[in-house]
Amino acid sequence: MQESRLFKILYYLLEKGRATAPELAEKFEVSVRTVYRDIDALSGAGIPVYTESGRRGGIYLMNHFILDRAVLSDGEKMEILSALQTAGAAGIADGKTALEKLSGLFRIRPENWYEVDFSRWGSQTGDNEKFEMLKTAVISHKRVEILYVGTNREKKKRRVEPLKLLYKSRAWYLRAWCTEKEAFRLFKLNRILEWRLLDETFHPEIYTETEAGPQHTGIPDRDDAQKTDLWSVSDRASSCNAEPPQVILTFSADAAYRVYDEFDESNIEELPDGRLRTAAPMPDDEWLVAFLLSFGCHVEVEEPAYLKAVLADRAMKIYRMNAADGRELPGTAT
Repeated sequence: MQESRLFKILYYLLEKGRATAPELAEKFEVSVRTVYRDIDALSGAGIPVYTESGRRGGIYLMNHFILDRAVLSDGEKMEILSALQTAGAAGIADGKTALEKLSGLFRIRPENWYEVDFSRWGSQTGDNEKFEMLKTAVISHKRVEILYVGTNREKKKRRVEPLKLLYKSRAWYLRAWCTEKEAFRLFKLNRILEWRLLDETFHPEIYTETEAGPQHTGIPDRDDAQKTDLWSVSDRASSCNAEPPQVILTFSADAAYRVYDEFDESNIEELPDGRLRTAAPMPDDEWLVAFLLSFGCHVEVEEPAYLKAVLADRAMKIYRMNAADGRELPGTAT
């Protein structure tokens, strides 16, 4: 109890600059004698606190004393301010306020050497309101009702128990327990169209990748993809409960800039002819097909075979929809 009061007295003096013993005694509900004992304890701990008698006297901290000299190293102080800078850049109002207060407390101004902005182009009011509401739900363990767009464009209302906000691969996700599916789910924040904080509390479960399954490797709500006819290829090997398959891809040299954007360098092999080969576990759903199609003719699927067939089938459908006069590909006419 005394240690807690000592810190409170220290913070009070840092904020006010000066206080009298009766003032501190009233604020912390102790006797004046106890206040003086606390001041002696602070002084004995190396805090430069002193008292002056007289009409203008009181209890002071030595000029230019800052808290981090007693508690935080310079590196720790900069890490705190940098983290708050990031929170402020993400549009979190509390982060900006805390940054201003701690900058004044530490008596330094952090260098603006970087800027992070997680909001989308255009109006960011809705994104920030959504983020703040979900943050509140995670911290207070409150259920949330959301309207979510799945990978098959179907809009569904879900009642979820938010566990954590996750930033992965340039996008925000919500890790949550879905009461409808009775399973862990990962929802992409950009696909949450409506949100409502419910007055229902829950006991948070421990979210684990093993329990979550492959839909939680960065792609939200894989169940939606399984409802389409996308995976009608007979030799599809994976299932909802299997681990994500190892996907081996070969890219042309012209796509190198995107390959290094999308894959970790440790998963990239440079081939003698300038092409790039990648090998990484990836969730085999609608998102992956759309991702591969975005490379056009600059990507070739090596493994798994069923994904190669699915991609070829989708490319054929795209060609037929857009070919002039309904022409078939050369060599495909019967």
